[in-house]
Amino acid sequence: MTDSANATVIPFVIDDEEGESNGNRAERLFLSEAIRMAEAIIFASAEPVTERALAARLPDGVDLRLALGELQAAYDKRGVNLVKVGDAWAFRTASDLAFLMSRDTVHQKKLSRAALEVLAIIAYHQPVTRAEIEDIRGVETSKGTLDTLLETEWVRMRGRRKTPGRPVTYGTTEKFLDHFQLEEIRDLPGMEELKGAGLLSTRMPSNFSIPQPPADPDALTEDEDPLTDIDLEELGLLTPRIESD
Repeated sequence: MTDSANATVIPFVIDDEEGESNGNRAERLFLSEAIRMAEAIIFASAEPVTERALAARLPDGVDLRLALGELQAAYDKRGVNLVKVGDAWAFRTASDLAFLMSRDTVHQKKLSRAALEVLAIIAYHQPVTRAEIEDIRGVETSKGTLDTLLETEWVRMRGRRKTPGRPVTYGTTEKFLDHFQLEEIRDLPGMEELKGAGLLSTRMPSNFSIPQPPADPDALTEDEDPLTDIDLEELGLLTPRIESD
């Protein structure tokens, strides 16, 4: 028997190819677990889940875009699809199976023609003030019409214009994108699509155009100020604080 002090120690060396394979396998398991976690979080949420919220709850080092892309691909041919809504994600019934849900759908109160016109103007022209909406429509817009759109949560007060009177500016929300199945606001139909759907006359004036919605509808423009707590109190969106003695 050889003395233990003089024994030759043979280190365990992993072959390069095998080591790479094991490393890839570990990465794959890590990604697979992250995909399962993302699936559970989105499935359990009543509202679309933002990428920021997902990143905060998933393990550090996860390639979020890759995980969501693989999860979306896995559901591509299923009865339920993973869809992107702005910067958020949600599970939705596959569009070709929507007819199966028609009996269970709770129909919302139909919007008036005026409300639909105002909604379209806000969607395409945002950020836009009430006065600017009236200029585009050519008629007065009642506060009730805007209140109705705010109640649907398809429209929000986003800021104040840096002009005399500091009028409130309006824009669309992620719920608007979700309802109309748009990934981003720039997916709104253009002029040719609107004509094809019969929503615009084919005999429109040659100088008529449809504005291009902003790339980032959430970003304030140079002529907008953010809404402060004082603004929210004035607009009735925040209960005034009562200072104690």
